[in-house]
Amino acid sequence: MAAAKSKAIELEVGDQLVRVSNPDKPYFPARGITKGQVVEYYRTVAPVLLSVLRDRPVVLKRYVDGVEGEAFYQKRVPKGAPPYVETVQVRFPSGRPADEICPTSEAVIVWAANLGTFDFHPWPVRRPDVDHPDELRIDLDPQPGTDFSDAARVASVLREVLADAGLTGYPKTSGGRGIHVAVRIRPEWDFIDVRHAVIALAREVEKRAPSLATSAWWKEERGSRVFIDFNQAARDRTIASAWSVRGTPRATVSTPVTWDELSTVDPDDFDVLTVPKYLEERNNPHLGLDSEAFGIETLLEWYAADPRGEMPYPPDYPKMPGEPMRVQPSRARKQE
Repeated sequence: MAAAKSKAIELEVGDQLVRVSNPDKPYFPARGITKGQVVEYYRTVAPVLLSVLRDRPVVLKRYVDGVEGEAFYQKRVPKGAPPYVETVQVRFPSGRPADEICPTSEAVIVWAANLGTFDFHPWPVRRPDVDHPDELRIDLDPQPGTDFSDAARVASVLREVLADAGLTGYPKTSGGRGIHVAVRIRPEWDFIDVRHAVIALAREVEKRAPSLATSAWWKEERGSRVFIDFNQAARDRTIASAWSVRGTPRATVSTPVTWDELSTVDPDDFDVLTVPKYLEERNNPHLGLDSEAFGIETLLEWYAADPRGEMPYPPDYPKMPGEPMRVQPSRARKQE
């Protein structure tokens, strides 16, 4: 028998009233966390989250039946969205256009949470210019046999490489075993250039810590190392934003931290119930992210000087200029 629905409520968010349906619906059964608690979490962090999402095309990762249900990515603005939900048009690698939500108010965040949104996935661009990223994103992805502590060690090397390139990065937990680092850049380069800059970063980190980090696209070549996923910088690829709830049984949150804290924090300690207090006590560790925008000229020089050149794109992308064959190395050897 299906559980009875709880009575809808209305929340005042700025100058808008946002309706929240079935607030008692279990969203994280193992923790006893309800939909209403997730919505209230987003209402609490909305001011800092809006600074991350404002004027960006945003994909919603929705869990309408909670963490134990099937999730899906909402790339286009949902039908029936209220008038205060603004949009922006983007183009996918295929060339197809789409109107995605473009948050400009805290009410949009709470409205999206009511739709079952856990993760907000913003593009690294803003509405005035959706073809030139203003954010360099580095995704440190632990492979089998590695964990968050390994990612933290790689992040320490990454910090040194960023400094050598004249860049300042801001790290956060991914909400899982990984680490994300953001660098504010001037929107003067296209997605191809920005991806090349991340490839250069990945190769330099790998060069300095070959036993810890890898830039290998093919899983069979990565081993027990942390993969620096350069293809997260490709057009239409996104990562969960800071302050996003993740689809884990613990209701973890992707949380900004300082570089010095990476070696001591436990990502499981940051969740829907604990992060509001953390934010209140610590303020926002990414407060300085927008204080200076950097150039990626040095990284592009590194990329140009590397004879290995281009790396494979994801399989759903059209073939790109200079790209090597999209065949895993072991299969390519068998075909020779």
